[in-house]
Amino acid sequence: MIGRLRKLLKEKVKKPLYRKRIEKRARAVGKGLKVNNSSYINHNTYLGNNVNFNGMKIAGKGKVIIGDNFHSGEECLMITDSHNYDKGNAIPYDSTYIVKDINIQDNVWLGSRVIILGGVTIEEGAIVQAGSVVVSNIPKGAIYGGHPARLIKYRDLDHYERLKAEGKFH
Repeated sequence: MIGRLRKLLKEKVKKPLYRKRIEKRARAVGKGLKVNNSSYINHNTYLGNNVNFNGMKIAGKGKVIIGDNFHSGEECLMITDSHNYDKGNAIPYDSTYIVKDINIQDNVWLGSRVIILGGVTIEEGAIVQAGSVVVSNIPKGAIYGGHPARLIKYRDLDHYERLKAEGKFH
């Protein structure tokens, strides 16, 4: 009984609140946004159509562009700012930030607890395994994993393109 009440509370009350929070903060939001767990984004975030957050935090002042049909696992993090430790005027770092944008193209899937650092582009159809830390660009259709994230293999791009052409999106 209690489990059903919690599920009902989440479906009817929490998810709409999570979604409204994202819609209010985002610079642009496409159609079909789903926010299944508590999420936070910066004011410089642009979301495509059919974006699915299952617990996302986007921190910093940099621009984050997320394309269509994006899916994230739980507790993912994108960080656009880093401390100025190299050319700053204090140790270990000064009060200025280095801001780098993040660009995530269409049909990207992030596993749970993925971290993406500023300056990264994740190209169309890529998959990032759970627990990975992305510090460099990921090419189209690539599957990356680890810390730092490295190429594991590529998707079957012919199959991917066929499904895309048929409009078969989750």
